Amino acid sequence: MSAGGPTGAHVLRRAIRGQRRRVVAASLLGMAHQGCEAMVPVVIGAAIDSAVATGSSGALLRWLLVLAGLFLVLSTCYRTGARITEGAGEHAAHRLRLELGTRVLDPRGGADTHRLPGALTSIATNDARRVGAATTVLPYGVAAIAALVVSAVALLRISVPLGLLVLLGIPPLLWLGHRISRPLERRSETEQERAADASGVAADLVSGLRVLKGVGAESAAVDRYRGTSRESLGAALRAARSRAGHEGAVQALTGVFIALIGLVGAYLAMDGSISVGDLVAAVGLAQFLLGPFQLLTYVNAEFAQGRASARRIAEVLTAPAALESGTDAPTAPAAGHVRLRGTTLGALHDVHLDLPPGSVTGVVARDPAAAEDLLRCLAREADPEEGVIELDGVPLTALDPDALRRAVLVAPHDADLFETSLLENVRAGARDEYGHPEDDSPPTGAPGVPLDGETAGSTDGSPGRPLDGSPHHAAEGDAVTVALAAAAADEVARLLPDGADTVLAERGRSLSGGQRQRVALARALAADRPVLVLHDPTTAVDTVTESRIAARLREARRGRTTVLVTTSPALLAVTDRVVVLEDGTVTADGPHGELVAADAAYRAAVLS
Repeated sequence: MSAGGPTGAHVLRRAIRGQRRRVVAASLLGMAHQGCEAMVPVVIGAAIDSAVATGSSGALLRWLLVLAGLFLVLSTCYRTGARITEGAGEHAAHRLRLELGTRVLDPRGGADTHRLPGALTSIATNDARRVGAATTVLPYGVAAIAALVVSAVALLRISVPLGLLVLLGIPPLLWLGHRISRPLERRSETEQERAADASGVAADLVSGLRVLKGVGAESAAVDRYRGTSRESLGAALRAARSRAGHEGAVQALTGVFIALIGLVGAYLAMDGSISVGDLVAAVGLAQFLLGPFQLLTYVNAEFAQGRASARRIAEVLTAPAALESGTDAPTAPAAGHVRLRGTTLGALHDVHLDLPPGSVTGVVARDPAAAEDLLRCLAREADPEEGVIELDGVPLTALDPDALRRAVLVAPHDADLFETSLLENVRAGARDEYGHPEDDSPPTGAPGVPLDGETAGSTDGSPGRPLDGSPHHAAEGDAVTVALAAAAADEVARLLPDGADTVLAERGRSLSGGQRQRVALARALAADRPVLVLHDPTTAVDTVTESRIAARLREARRGRTTVLVTTSPALLAVTDRVVVLEDGTVTADGPHGELVAADAAYRAAVLS
């Protein structure tokens, strides 16, 4: 997003415009409700003058029927309008969450810069809800203003001075209420920022809980969260005090104004300028005005918080992209020829590497930072500081990021699983070269995945072949079935209560570490991208299973470019060649067997 994107005011206005039909309908119903409410004291005053004062029971009955009709209309309008306003708020918040989700998932990145995942979650939930709440209360504000206008007109009919007092007094009161809401707006924004920070720290600590326990850093983590939580609590208390002060000040101003109306009405009644019924109506309208003013106070406070939240949402939506967006698309289908020429980024220094189409290449990096920077470059999460990376002769910087990700898949070591079935987790990666889902028909066999038969894994350890005997590619046969077998995830399915249809717990925590890795590897293989980069895909898998996966992996990726960033001897043994990165640059290149025999440093890295 560019710096010229939407501001907080634009976000708020757009949220309201997106629900304009609901807002207009609810506003009309709210105006009808408040108008009927305002007419109740007027009807009572008329009934006193024409029925009670004259003793006419027929007139009294007619006025009672009029009152009953008013209450029927106002109650119906309120119930219907309230239902519509709530729907408007929920729809507005939902649209904002979708917009935020789209921005966060933008392949160009940038939305999460300097923001923890928990902070983004807070913005997409709490801030979106508050902007939606501003949309919800807008019809109430319109209805309250309509009530003030109806009351002023009714008072004008009773007495011109009373009507003018209301008409001339309302604008200054509204202006003062807006001015008084400024501190609340500032403190609400600070409150949301501190709450987002606390959420982000909490999510960060929970995700790294095992590591914290392993290094004995629980007390430091608790102290960090306690400090952040106290700051959040302090900001929330300051915002609450500001809101209480805002409401109290507006209520005081409103009380003085209503008392003034009552005093003027009493003086006019004693002077004989208005009747007793008019006095009752005037006092009733003065008391009624308290409701619209309270409603406007509530609306003003919600808008102050909504404006603060809208600014925070706008900051995410307008966050500059981390990467420049190219416009070219890889050739379809991509050949998968990857070349690094003088690539420098972080721990990488002047890396030259040529990965021919269809090759299986191992990369051994003794420095984890070098491996991480290589993965970032290939995934185009960051562009090289120097040099260039090409796919089929086209620089990655010239390619559209979304199109690039449909050709190159970098599967991280710590990939998470979704809270759905094992089969759906694997199928989530099955997309054709245009990003469309593969055939959604589930693989045959029980339960949920074929474990034997015409496309099951063969006895020689290969992932199996379809009936025509041709190699498995994404466009041929069932990519999901091949991926399950190649990653030995079909064996995981056999152990689950409902097989591959078993629903996994959040982030796959119902599986062991090795089982999660196998399912994640199956998902990456099912995507069947022209270029697949795997980072330590079998570190939690036992040796026997790892050897079986290594044998099947090469067959499953036949004809596709594959890069294995690992120190696993079993995986490196099935590669065409191994590239060694030492001090961020290429120091050795050759077959695994030759490097084991000739390079002591390599032996120490992969066999220790």
